[in-house]
Amino acid sequence: MTRFVPAPDPFRPTAGPRLLDVRRLWAEPDALASARGQQVRARFPDAEIITVASHWNIDQLHGNAGNVDRWIRVKTEDLVLGVKKSLTARPNGRSADWIAPSTSNGCAMACAYCYVPRRKGYANPITVFTNIDKIIGYLERHVRRQGSKTVPNQCDPHAWVYDLGENSDCSVDALVSDNVADLITAFGAWPTAKASFATKYVNRDLLDLDPRGRTRIRFSLMPETDSQLLDLRSTPIRQRIAAIDDFVAAGYEVHVNFSPVVVRPGWKEDWAELLEELSDGTGAAFKAQAAAEIIMLTHNEQLHEVNLGWHPKSEELLWRPQIQQAKRSQSGMWNVRYRNDVKAAGVRTLTELIAQRTPWLTVRYAF
Repeated sequence: MTRFVPAPDPFRPTAGPRLLDVRRLWAEPDALASARGQQVRARFPDAEIITVASHWNIDQLHGNAGNVDRWIRVKTEDLVLGVKKSLTARPNGRSADWIAPSTSNGCAMACAYCYVPRRKGYANPITVFTNIDKIIGYLERHVRRQGSKTVPNQCDPHAWVYDLGENSDCSVDALVSDNVADLITAFGAWPTAKASFATKYVNRDLLDLDPRGRTRIRFSLMPETDSQLLDLRSTPIRQRIAAIDDFVAAGYEVHVNFSPVVVRPGWKEDWAELLEELSDGTGAAFKAQAAAEIIMLTHNEQLHEVNLGWHPKSEELLWRPQIQQAKRSQSGMWNVRYRNDVKAAGVRTLTELIAQRTPWLTVRYAF
């Protein structure tokens, strides 16, 4: 079978020397006036302050088709401050028991398959929610109401797991404010709960915190050839693997996300190689507590059209109608996923590879 090797892409944007070079701070007045808002302001003192009535309603950012030509610049140069109005923990049951109220939305990275732009429009820079004290207070009360977990499940056998980063990457968020640090500290004091977030960015400042085993970091992994084309502005795969043992030593529970799994020529061989790299690059402490999630690619026609405007090469892997089908998501959106037979075969192939190459790795769930 022909192996997939990405060709040079003249349309691929360059990240530049910095992930964030904030020049415009779009801020709700109450968010800017808060202690957390002032902290963010101090981190980017040269940014222009632009007052907005709502972090969700910024014409220059959300729904602005012209921003396709500025996809990376918007993520680099714009930052939004808002107040989180609705505080709700939603049941999940896959990666976590609950989806925690967001402390941010959007991302400075530019993964071509990310679902957040589907909701926010043509640009999704980071929005920081500054009312962190209210969010943590809500979570503390929610955790207390759950009591102890008496029935083990695939999320965790003992603790209630709360996903913190559904609409963002917490490792990148920690570059902007102390929201993530405050959450990790809070969960460290709650013996019946764990925080959890997936990340594609190695932020070694998180090693200085004290998670006390109550925060699960899930490093997202895929073959390097896929990541180079799809995981734009993220930490290279080998660096993610190299960081795993350090995070285990710092007191984090560390799992891996095989996400997304992209079916294309040569994918099986490349995933086998990745599994061997993971096994060779990590130690016994990680392997003793490791678990994995398998998430097959989900795409979206609207995102497909957006990608054609700024990174069309990615769609050669992501948009393959001959092996995909439409399916409504839990949120009610119509997405595109692999046909049932293709997906089932892909999950079976990867789980068999895991059993062969990394038999110490438990698969928590496959989706």
